[in-house]
Amino acid sequence: QVQLVESGGGLVQAGGSLRLSCAASGRTFSRLVMGWFRQAPGKEREFVAGISRSGSSTYYGDSVKGRFTISRDNAKNTGYLQMNSLKPEDTAVYYCAAKVTSTDYVPMARPIIDYWGQGTQVTVSS
Repeated sequence: QVQLVESGGGLVQAGGSLRLSCAASGRTFSRLVMGWFRQAPGKEREFVAGISRSGSSTYYGDSVKGRFTISRDNAKNTGYLQMNSLKPEDTAVYYCAAKVTSTDYVPMARPIIDYWGQGTQVTVSS
């Protein structure tokens, strides 16, 4: 079993930055592919970013490419999402996600996610 706890959400003005953290416990962190999803009111949960077990490969949703950066520190059992140049349309609940896999990376799609965090609210004002 894996527990994921997000932190770092909040209210920020458009153009500002936030860094989300995801602390993992309960299983060897380096064996988990990690990612971030978000869900805005009335919309489906969408993929934001994913990172391989080793941290050597990263992947992003089209709407955040060039603005968000995903990273991880396996020694600290923690993943991060640095969000820059935030826009009002980035407003959503952000969820940390993890997938147990024997390969360095698998595409992060909702049906295959093994573990979810409780979510953290990000609100971007215009």
